[in-house]
Amino acid sequence: MREKNTLKDYIEESLEKSMFASRWFMAPVYIVLSISLAVITLKVVQEFLHYIPLFISLSIKDLLLFVLHILDLALIGNLVLMILFAGYENFVSKIGAARDSEDKPSWMGKVDFSGLKLKLVGSIVAISGINLLEAFMNIENLDDRNIKWQIAIHLVFVLSGVLLALMDYIASKTKNKY
Repeated sequence: MREKNTLKDYIEESLEKSMFASRWFMAPVYIVLSISLAVITLKVVQEFLHYIPLFISLSIKDLLLFVLHILDLALIGNLVLMILFAGYENFVSKIGAARDSEDKPSWMGKVDFSGLKLKLVGSIVAISGINLLEAFMNIENLDDRNIKWQIAIHLVFVLSGVLLALMDYIASKTKNKY
């Protein structure tokens, strides 16, 4: 019969409790992400206010570039929010304030780490695509080398996303098999 409350058991339990509590070290990271989201919002408002006097005289191309820039910031903001919610819920604690809220996103609390990675890469590919579209619309101001690098980087993001999705697909098939 095993003796209860040995020194080894006490040390092991203390170690496990401290490791479990260490998840709270991530809370400041999520607070900074929240503040970053506020800064992104301020930048969108700042851009909009800057363009208000220019809207009448903007060409269609310049208007589209403005809209693409705002879309880019919106996607980045969505990405930050997604990482903030999913990361905090998966690694720190459940967000109790959202439990009974009718505004709670349907995916909140359901996105695991694998799903978060795929959403993250999908958002990065979309952001990269918008940046590439902005570059194409402003192609006369860019050199060939710059355009080629942007295309290469975008293709790396797309390939990374496809490979990540493929790895998750293979892992899910392997997991269901055993």
